Amino acid sequence: MSVIDLDNEASTGGESLLSVQDLKVQFRVPLGAYPWSPKGTLRAVDGVSFDVKRGETVGLVGESGCGKSTLARALIGLVPMTSGAVRWRGQAVAPDHLRGTAMRREVQMIFQDPLASLDPRMTIEQIVAEPLVTHQPGIGRAEVRRRVLAMLERVGLNAHHLLRYPHEFSGGQCQRVGIARALIAEPKLVICDEPVSALDVSIQAQIVNLLRDLQRDLSLSYLFVAHDLAVVKAISQRVLVMYLGRVMEFGARHDVYHTPRHPYTQALLDAAPTPEPARERARKPMLLSGEMPSPLSPPSGCAFRTRCPIAIDACATGVPLPVVRHGSPARVACIRAGAA
Repeated sequence: MSVIDLDNEASTGGESLLSVQDLKVQFRVPLGAYPWSPKGTLRAVDGVSFDVKRGETVGLVGESGCGKSTLARALIGLVPMTSGAVRWRGQAVAPDHLRGTAMRREVQMIFQDPLASLDPRMTIEQIVAEPLVTHQPGIGRAEVRRRVLAMLERVGLNAHHLLRYPHEFSGGQCQRVGIARALIAEPKLVICDEPVSALDVSIQAQIVNLLRDLQRDLSLSYLFVAHDLAVVKAISQRVLVMYLGRVMEFGARHDVYHTPRHPYTQALLDAAPTPEPARERARKPMLLSGEMPSPLSPPSGCAFRTRCPIAIDACATGVPLPVVRHGSPARVACIRAGAA
């Protein structure tokens, strides 16, 4: 994938737009096959803390089922928070007001499935204009169309697309429409929930480069959720690694990718294929044993200990918090960080 990989680590010391402290999202679900079966607590997000600064991209990575999308949706109120503190531009936001007033307009989302996220009964003009009409209802129709057309042109579409419907577009074009819809309200932070995972590799590169150009031109911040470590490396200044609803490692891109301290981060990076066939055949990647435990019954202590190659008895006695360990600038949730 030909993604322009600039030095993204230049500006990580700015104002904190979003600050999340000990966020938890839990669901009560039946333990059996019937609705009347006894219920257990599913800990989808289990005490996550991080921040996103003005103008930066924080990449969020981890296996399927680790809670990435649930966390992203909880931040904009699509999934109710169980507990935790959220601050937006320095002001505390109550869990039941995440979609209220300024934060509702200033935090927008780009979804994973570009076609499914667009209303098939609405034209492209109506889809892109909807956030603008919702948040600025006093704008006249002529001005709305002018702004919609300007935003469509900014994302690579044009006036010929205004009156078409989503089913008439390719996946990449639909994602461009989704990006235009998210940006028309002039947000400060855009949550990107795996925005390129459903696209072809060549289209992925175009969308990632478009997002980077828009970030530079519009002074945007991103929370970028993805499976693809190469995409996250290309677009992010800092990277947060999640496992079973918890933070395993959080730090600058260079630190996480080049000197990973947590065994799970090391395993994720080691599992990524290299582009050189001979080198790929010769290497022996670290293989994790077993499957990810159920969030209904997570292991005691460190959530990763049941699959960790360096786990010891002490790993089962307490939940390690992501803090600076062994001189690493990244925050690592492992009592044995760097012992491998």
